[in-house]
Amino acid sequence: MAGGNERSMKALKEVWRRAENSLCADCGKPDPDWASSTLGVFICLSCSGIHRNIPSISKVKSLKMDHWDDAQVQFLAKHGNAVTKATYEAHIPIYYYQPTYNDCQVLREQWIRAKYERKEFTEPGKQLPYSDGVKEGILWKRGRDNGQFLPRKFLLSEREGCLKYFTKQDAKEPKINVKIDVINATFQPVKIGNPNGLQITYLKDNKTRNIFVYHESGKEVVDWFNAIRSVQFHYLKVAFPIASDNEIKNRLTRNFLKEGYMEKTGPKQREAFKKRWFTLDHRRLMYFKDPLDAFAKGEVFVGSRENGYSVQKGLPSGTQGNFSWHYGLTIVTPDREYLFTCETETDQLDWIAAFTSVINQAMTPQEYAIEACFKFKS
Repeated sequence: MAGGNERSMKALKEVWRRAENSLCADCGKPDPDWASSTLGVFICLSCSGIHRNIPSISKVKSLKMDHWDDAQVQFLAKHGNAVTKATYEAHIPIYYYQPTYNDCQVLREQWIRAKYERKEFTEPGKQLPYSDGVKEGILWKRGRDNGQFLPRKFLLSEREGCLKYFTKQDAKEPKINVKIDVINATFQPVKIGNPNGLQITYLKDNKTRNIFVYHESGKEVVDWFNAIRSVQFHYLKVAFPIASDNEIKNRLTRNFLKEGYMEKTGPKQREAFKKRWFTLDHRRLMYFKDPLDAFAKGEVFVGSRENGYSVQKGLPSGTQGNFSWHYGLTIVTPDREYLFTCETETDQLDWIAAFTSVINQAMTPQEYAIEACFKFKS
């Protein structure tokens, strides 16, 4: 019996060490130490918890602590991440967002359920709830002034190339009508205070507007998210016919590079520093009085190093104005310097790293146009 256990453990470790099994099959996290004995995939602890919630599909066991019999090890050896992915991820739409271990629970859970439970990607040309080019339904939207979430009808249309919402279900005219190419969507469960919270942003007169929504169903809110990406993808395919699918994919919805509180002072650099919520959305640095404000109080364009932009640790010597946080940083632009302070050194270094990653990238022609709009506004 002992010899059999040793043989099984040795065989298990050999399968586990395969390069294909070195990352979680569902989120890509390195060094997974759990596996599904019914699907044959190697997964991380976090994803194993999601698998455990669909016991009719997946039975999970620890690779370190649980016993694996010969038949189970042979099943893992026959399958593994590569073989299983070839089946369950065979026909993923180019626009579908595949979450990583850095993404929130609802995205990862619905990705796993879409693959193994609903088998959405096993057949080519399968009709999917986010691939029709039109989606209509109710989302709970946060009121701009009172902060209450109320049900609102939303309509997404590929034919019209826009997203609309209506204050009443029988309303004929929408409250807003936003072109699909200026929309971004990103999940914000912590900020919104709901596990299915989605932040939709769009540009209006070159200023950013936020809409905060959620749906009780995780599947429904993720379907909305991927429907937005689908409509965006097909719109951009027409707008940029020579661009590759991957180039267009990279222009779809994106996560913010960094968010959090900093203190800022005004353009004269003598005013008291005020605590504000900052969002870095690629080259747009926006600041808000409250994280759930509909409109930014101000925006700063962050260009490239070759165009005179840089980030420096600390504040200029002789900086005036009262500030309660002492970890400063300075954004240098061709027109002026922007001064900020962070609560901790870790925050300071994280913000500097985020700004540096943007500044080190060359600007696109579209970004030159955006920079010109910022200069015109100022």
